[in-house]
Amino acid sequence: MIFIEKALLPLSRSHPRLHEFLWFGLKQAWACIFGALLLLGILGTRLWYPDVPLARYDFLVIYAVAIQLALLLLKLESWREIGVIFLFHLMATGMELFKTSTEIGSWSYPEDSFLRIGAVPLFTGFMYSSVGSYMARAWRGFHFSFTGFPPLWVAGIIAVLAYANFFTHHYIPDIRWPLIMAGVFFFRNTLVHFQPKNFALKMPLLLGFGLVALFIYFAENLGTIARAWQYPGQENEWKPVHFSKFSAWYLLMQLSFILIYSLRMLEAKLGVQGPEKIIPGKSI
Repeated sequence: MIFIEKALLPLSRSHPRLHEFLWFGLKQAWACIFGALLLLGILGTRLWYPDVPLARYDFLVIYAVAIQLALLLLKLESWREIGVIFLFHLMATGMELFKTSTEIGSWSYPEDSFLRIGAVPLFTGFMYSSVGSYMARAWRGFHFSFTGFPPLWVAGIIAVLAYANFFTHHYIPDIRWPLIMAGVFFFRNTLVHFQPKNFALKMPLLLGFGLVALFIYFAENLGTIARAWQYPGQENEWKPVHFSKFSAWYLLMQLSFILIYSLRMLEAKLGVQGPEKIIPGKSI
């Protein structure tokens, strides 16, 4: 980072907006590193995988653990962030076991593997963990703070109902859209303040939810192209993931953010290093 900072320093004087934009892109890439490397492994092993006794899905488990250890040893990830990732892993595994059950069959994993629980290969939890990793790292890199945040108990109810709905909508009416609308109402005035490098900026938090959910939707299409998993109708040939899945990812993004925000607030109360405050800047 020191080398990059020195290389970009002249731009900070001649083209400050471009300088800030480049830092924004670099920090986003840094925050995405776990998910990007995992997706690269999924795509790469689809294009070529040697004829060895180790199943592709099992290799992806080992690969994901190796990425995590490398980030930790290189101090690119903290133990606090590992804790967040582990929590996401547990929540995701529970949902995966339910969604891939014979009764539900929302999606499936077409390849054999040894490292699995029921129909769920263990690498799948890391795909959800990458969302938690991104959010924790982005929070640290951009020094997030917020204004207009609703009462935490309100946000908590939305998060709990959102997670429950992933299970209950198979038996009772789906309330994802009422939950999304509730989120829009309560977060309508919420701004996230962030700092790519020198400038303090702000944007509507709802816009952030939508952009990240859209990015995850595109990544999901790449994952199904690589046949890491498949939805009904994709067994014989690949088809784009139906755009209705975007609403599910938006809801998951909303849930994920509220979870991490709650953990950060708890850290602040316990005296652990919490959210860093910055001076609110202009909207983008």
